[in-house]
Amino acid sequence: MTVGLVIVSHSARLAEGVAELAGQMAQGRVVIAPAGGTAEGGLGTSVDKILQALRQAASSEGVLVLLDLGSAGMAAEMALELFKQDHDCPVMISSAPLVEGAVVAAVEASIGSPLQAVAEAAAAATTLPKLPATEGQTAEEAAPEDRTTEDRT
Repeated sequence: MTVGLVIVSHSARLAEGVAELAGQMAQGRVVIAPAGGTAEGGLGTSVDKILQALRQAASSEGVLVLLDLGSAGMAAEMALELFKQDHDCPVMISSAPLVEGAVVAAVEASIGSPLQAVAEAAAAATTLPKLPATEGQTAEEAAPEDRTTEDRT
């Protein structure tokens, strides 16, 4: 059994897309449950959808919840309170970047890492560079700054 993931987004399509991408990277070895949008299908979050996703992803190893925006955290915390009433499953809510954090967490969970290691891997995704380093520059030096097209020539 592996750590499960819950992807919480204000957009159902975004949550489903992130879950799809992370699932591809984990090669189907991790339960990744999307919880996006309102119950009516609009933009927003739903405590009920998050609770359902927590139940789907629940494992003896735990669940890591990843969020898109701050208010999703409030809904996730409310769902977690309800979840804890019926489940003895460790859950952590992460402030990692949604896409990068989900991908890294899925890979880490897929190799059987414990919940704390999965959460730490997701959190470390904040420093992953999105652009290659320029000549003479390390990836770490390239990561913190934005570059224009002229900078990449």
